Amino acid sequence: MNIKLIKDKTFAIFIGGKAISVIGSNIQQFALSLYVYAQTGSATLFATMLSISILPRLLFSPVAGVFGDWFDRKKTIVRLDFFNAMILGLYALYFMNTNHLEIFLIYILVVVLEIGELFYESAAAAIIPSIVEKEDIPAAKSLQSIVINIGRLLSPMLGAAIYGTVGLLAVLVINGLSFLIAALFESFMKIPALHKRPESLNIQAFFTDLKEGFIIIRDHHLIRTIIILATIINFIIGPLFTVGFIVIIIDVLGASEFQFGLFQSTLAASLIAGPMFIVGFIRKFDIAKVCFVGFIIAASLTISMALIPSSWMLSRMPGMILPFTMLLALSFLVGLTVSVINITIASLFATTVPTHAIGRASSVMNLLVTMFIPIGQITYGILLDNIAPSFIMIVSGLIVLFTVRAFRHSLLKTTDATSNETKKGMISDEVHVS
Repeated sequence: MNIKLIKDKTFAIFIGGKAISVIGSNIQQFALSLYVYAQTGSATLFATMLSISILPRLLFSPVAGVFGDWFDRKKTIVRLDFFNAMILGLYALYFMNTNHLEIFLIYILVVVLEIGELFYESAAAAIIPSIVEKEDIPAAKSLQSIVINIGRLLSPMLGAAIYGTVGLLAVLVINGLSFLIAALFESFMKIPALHKRPESLNIQAFFTDLKEGFIIIRDHHLIRTIIILATIINFIIGPLFTVGFIVIIIDVLGASEFQFGLFQSTLAASLIAGPMFIVGFIRKFDIAKVCFVGFIIAASLTISMALIPSSWMLSRMPGMILPFTMLLALSFLVGLTVSVINITIASLFATTVPTHAIGRASSVMNLLVTMFIPIGQITYGILLDNIAPSFIMIVSGLIVLFTVRAFRHSLLKTTDATSNETKKGMISDEVHVS
């Protein structure tokens, strides 16, 4: 464990504030989903409630990226958390008076909070690279991932307990307080103000800086490679967990609801175990090599898992306990490996992109990732309706394997030119402490 990071006051405040707001937001998302379903009984409205957050990301990611690079990042995230607390306070007052929330008001709340989260992420993308040493960024990203995933793991249980016992009003109040507490915490941070605000804020300046963000991505091989690999993970591997395994576990293996819940818990545990596994020693290894090896392992495990739901394998096993246990173990390893890959990608991105432009570059990556998540899920759904899961898993693993092999040179190439380019981007930022 990196003791230096834990003792860093600004880093601890940032991670603590993020954890509080993540838990509050996930409790609310869980409770609002249950509330919509209870009020309407409509699976369509329930699914819409879960997926509507994609729209703001598709529409506002480029805007958020530019604004995240223009304005003081500390002030931005503090003000956004205060704004979210105020919105939730107003909703809590409305619910207190009416004892009801109309569906359209819930959709508005979800969209407004998602837009706020999008601008928050764009501003926060440069905070860790600004407050920790470059060699400590992977460990910092690992610790951030641990805290956030623990929060996500606890949120459904807390959400069910709070919503089930005291209702939606308490959920709104708790989430509002979580944003308020996070804002108060964040106001004590000391962050170098590495933003670059143009002299004149207008449409021309916006498009000029937006174009600069795309140029940085276009002209930098490593950044392009990172974005492509991040997109591949969310298009190929992500739907395997969200769609593929549901079909395999429920339809092919005939598992019970308890066993499916056990699978979900195991997957959540793997996302926590991954960063815990590497946080202590990742500084000792080349991040790009860890990323490359991680992709190879993830692809190989995915291909290996394809044997489990095959008719050839199932016909040679008595019952479903053994194949389910094998799938559980291998999926845990894949989840662990993918969490390590995500940390290495985030670390490479943070150490490569010039700090003054990281908001724009990260928003482009998030936009591509967000676009390909539903495309990947729909593609998997169509394929699973027509093709055996084993074949799909083999093809998925091979696509990942061949893709990472194709980009091996770009990923592993570490030249003085790349290092100097990054340093120039960092040095050219005007440094102030807010």
